[in-house]
Amino acid sequence: MTPVAAAHWSDTPLAWRDRLLGSARFRRWAEAFVPTRWIARRRAAQVFDLVAGFVYSQVLLACVQLRLFDLLAQGPQTLAALSLRLKLPLAGTERLVLAAVSLKLLEARPHDRFGLGPLGAPLVGNAGVAAMVEHHAALYRDLADPLALLRGEAGPRELAGFWPYAGTEMPDALPAQQVATYSTLMAASQPLVAEQVLQAYPLQRHRRLLDVGGGDGAFACAAARHAPALQVQVFDLPGVVARAALRFEQAGLAARCSAQGGDFFRDELPAGADLISLLRVVHDHDDERVLRLLRAVRRALPEGGRLLLAEPLADTPGAEAMGHAYFGFYLLAMGRGQPRSEARLRELLAEAGFTRVRRLATHLPLQASVLVADAG
Repeated sequence: MTPVAAAHWSDTPLAWRDRLLGSARFRRWAEAFVPTRWIARRRAAQVFDLVAGFVYSQVLLACVQLRLFDLLAQGPQTLAALSLRLKLPLAGTERLVLAAVSLKLLEARPHDRFGLGPLGAPLVGNAGVAAMVEHHAALYRDLADPLALLRGEAGPRELAGFWPYAGTEMPDALPAQQVATYSTLMAASQPLVAEQVLQAYPLQRHRRLLDVGGGDGAFACAAARHAPALQVQVFDLPGVVARAALRFEQAGLAARCSAQGGDFFRDELPAGADLISLLRVVHDHDDERVLRLLRAVRRALPEGGRLLLAEPLADTPGAEAMGHAYFGFYLLAMGRGQPRSEARLRELLAEAGFTRVRRLATHLPLQASVLVADAG
């Protein structure tokens, strides 16, 4: 028998609203009535953007693949000049450029030239965003049949192959070459998160940082530079940490930065740190695994130690679609994990034995929100 949800007092007025908004007669009136016309047009545009969103993302992908933003950073260009530089037919160049102008990635300039737009200029030289845009081609292929994905009927998925630890119970056995691709992507996108974390929390007050799931050491290097007296250690899969050790040597930080391999779900974490960080780690796993990880972190911390947890939150004001829409489906295609609200993370932290959980302000919550919790 299909369960029937209990009625609520709000059902009646909301049903009336839904019937009204669904009425063709009401829509025609709202589109013509001056005080409501702007609302009707805005909502129509929002619905169209939902339909056309994939096309917009492909325009962005084409611009990134052609390195168009970096090219125009040198100065505005005519369509003919761009056609030669991009090695595209003139008609194809015009179609791409006009599409990018409509999305504010580019803008028209005097003398029939085109330059960077307000949304394209921040992408110049931004390797992290470029890497993520190109990576999303795999996600779009996995989402070609969203119903099959939701029903669990989809076959082998590209994202599951890209993040191999999501599909194995023995991630520490993965060879270095199998983790290299995702490690490179994480390293390219890590500065976006590191910047938010470092401006939100003063690492200088700590003696030793353990970055759990720290990949090839991108954040560890940023933290070591930010706090010159800080000792930093990365704990991640054996196939990953070799890359971290190499990064530390190349950055001249090997005296203060080290790396240890292991599986943070099965191995005890290294002791001795008074601060442990989890950056974009928790949302890759289900609640049972997250609780296991948080308890391991709590055991590794001394009384008075702290956990620094950073990741996008499902209920970020102004970016709500990022949580359950974007990350909800991305993690579904990946094969593991779920977006979480601040309230849910607080519950898990409390269950793991942490106290005084607080959220720190970040400049761009869309990229990362930061929670700090005390051990003891």
